[in-house]
Amino acid sequence: MTELKYVGKYIPIHDAYEKVKGKLQYVADMEMDGMLHAKLLLSPIAHGVIKSIDVTKAEALPGVVKVYTYKNTPQNLYNSQKWHVGLEVVKDERLFTDKVRFVGDRVAAVVAKDKSIAEKAIELIEVQYQELPIVLDPEEALMEETIKIHDHGNVIMEKEISVGNVNEAMENAPIVVEDFVDTQKVHHAAMEPHICMTAIDSTNGLLTIWTPCQVVFQVRLIVAEALGLSLNRIRAIKTTVGGSFGGKGQPILEPVCAYFTYDLGVPVKLQLDRAETISSTRTRNATIGRVKTAVDKEGNILARDIDVLVDAGAYFTNGEAVTIAMGKKAFRLYDIKNQTYKGTAVYTNTPIAGACRGYGSPQIHALTEINIDNTAKKLGLDPVEFRLKNLVKPYAKDPTGGPELGNARVIDCLLKGMEVFDWKSKYNRPKATGRFVKGVGMACATHGSGYYNAYPDFITMDLRVTEDGEAILKASLHDLGCGTIVTIKQIVAEVLDINPDKILVPEADTLVSPFDSAGTQASRVTFVCGAAAKKTAELVKEKFTKHSADILKCNIDDILYKDGFILNKNNPQAMVSYGDMVMLIQTSLKEDISVSYTYKSPANPAVYGVNFAEVEIDTYTGLVRVIDIVAVHDIGKAINPVFVEGQVQGAIQMGIGFALTEEIVIDNKGNVKSNNFSKYHVINAPDMPDVKVHLIEAGEEFGPFGAKSVGEVSTVPIAPAIINGINHALDINITSLPATPEKILAALNNKKNLIGG
Repeated sequence: MTELKYVGKYIPIHDAYEKVKGKLQYVADMEMDGMLHAKLLLSPIAHGVIKSIDVTKAEALPGVVKVYTYKNTPQNLYNSQKWHVGLEVVKDERLFTDKVRFVGDRVAAVVAKDKSIAEKAIELIEVQYQELPIVLDPEEALMEETIKIHDHGNVIMEKEISVGNVNEAMENAPIVVEDFVDTQKVHHAAMEPHICMTAIDSTNGLLTIWTPCQVVFQVRLIVAEALGLSLNRIRAIKTTVGGSFGGKGQPILEPVCAYFTYDLGVPVKLQLDRAETISSTRTRNATIGRVKTAVDKEGNILARDIDVLVDAGAYFTNGEAVTIAMGKKAFRLYDIKNQTYKGTAVYTNTPIAGACRGYGSPQIHALTEINIDNTAKKLGLDPVEFRLKNLVKPYAKDPTGGPELGNARVIDCLLKGMEVFDWKSKYNRPKATGRFVKGVGMACATHGSGYYNAYPDFITMDLRVTEDGEAILKASLHDLGCGTIVTIKQIVAEVLDINPDKILVPEADTLVSPFDSAGTQASRVTFVCGAAAKKTAELVKEKFTKHSADILKCNIDDILYKDGFILNKNNPQAMVSYGDMVMLIQTSLKEDISVSYTYKSPANPAVYGVNFAEVEIDTYTGLVRVIDIVAVHDIGKAINPVFVEGQVQGAIQMGIGFALTEEIVIDNKGNVKSNNFSKYHVINAPDMPDVKVHLIEAGEEFGPFGAKSVGEVSTVPIAPAIINGINHALDINITSLPATPEKILAALNNKKNLIGG
């Protein structure tokens, strides 16, 4: 195999120096002449109709330019989850509403000469509400007599996916294990709160939006639908992102801020604080799940029945899509011939759910992997050995007819992790009986690599070799801080044999970037966009080779590339630099070394991760400390191994929070009680355990140099691994996330009472 020069090596992230020096501009740092500042008024109640709204006092405050409500803004309905024109979704969002559906819904806004004036004016707006009954519990939302949050009812959708004959297999199975697992709403906890800035371009009249987003063409589309404008009137520019994790995957502020600029003709900035970001943007979907697994006495899974209720919050957004995504993933990890998944999504008067890292995978795997451990326990089997009997093998088919699984190496991950973690000795050691006890748990997970076979998945790229021997790649790319730009540079550099520092890769801008169907979502960037970059570079090299052979008067097969030079292998002394060759081709052949290519993804292989966790529990307080983690991932090929490890380390931090501490707590009136970081508890650096990351690089056919995704799957298996570790240590059955000290102590007390009884 040819030794790779740039792929598989560590190259620092492209903007590291600017970030460390504080020179990089985020939207919060951007200023424009005559720029105004906007502030939102958010609903203080969970459900109600606005009876009256008086803005006269706010308008009278010096420095206030205009106050906006539902009365003087477009009432066009849209769905902020929609990312391409052909996507048919329920539209139930507006810029401002006359009927609020959750605490944090948009009621009004003030645009003023500075931020402090806008904040003062907001307090002067007087609103009278006719309060309506609220629905906070998704199970209550299912009841017919419950008040309807939207006119079409509270049930967004119901979907069933089924293979084989589950009922028959269940009836004949000697052992059936059933669990009920619920997961919570969580906040993305990106360092940068939501923000955007808008302006009218005086040269071409474009309504321009600067936004730390994940899909610029989605921003353009949603703004166009919300404001009733043509797409050509809007320009969206992706800015530096201070973290997203899916939270900035939907245009939330952009259509609102864009309307202010469209109406006033001046630049406007709209920024949320932390409390507003937690309560009024997006959350991870909460779920309530039931799973039954039927097995024979040897430990072979005969059938599985899954039923999940998904809380979409107050608006439709991606409630349907994430529910279906959960179901599809349930069929791509274990070889189960008889399986049924039923997913139901409902509205509640709670903060809106949306994309969050893993897109349903953390929830469905928490449900199923806790149940897998309980099934192994019922059988008296080691949880690892039980999984080894049932995991999918490479090149297995998706039983539902979805994309083939590809080079699925979950078993390799499991065996490697088992060895590194020293699973056998830790799992079988005698249980401690003192105050502090230790346990171990593990879990497996799967995710995808794009949208193939579900939604349009293509991207156009323009690549040109310049007259000085460097290269420019234009594409709609969004670096979220994980190294996308450098990863793409490494792929192009490998093909063209050019130093990555000599490749310019600007980020997405709808005015100048070629179209991309989906942006940064669905774990598609390396697998799809990276493959597009590789193919485009290969086409450029093919063109370069042909014309260079004409210039050097040799056969195509005689052309060699070496460190930025082209040569005829029969006359290796006569080397021509890339730049000189480009100029010779331009002058002699009247050709340019450039290619525009549209790449269509041909596959969506599954990716896999296995996490092993050791936990220590204080049985007096119920506090849990994660002390050791081994994370093994089937990645195909790591383009930049340090970036991959960084992805996994950050994902583990999020997953520990999901398992133990993070929760958007909502009181019985719909108020978010955990609306700041003193009450919403993320895992901090001192709490992080040692995380050992190992990669299985067995290659993937359609991935660039064999690569596939890791960004989302890396946050999935850790939460159930931790929960399984807690249950192993204490011989209890925690099935509600997060596993707070209160829940653990309650389970221990219940265990004592049962023993005492």
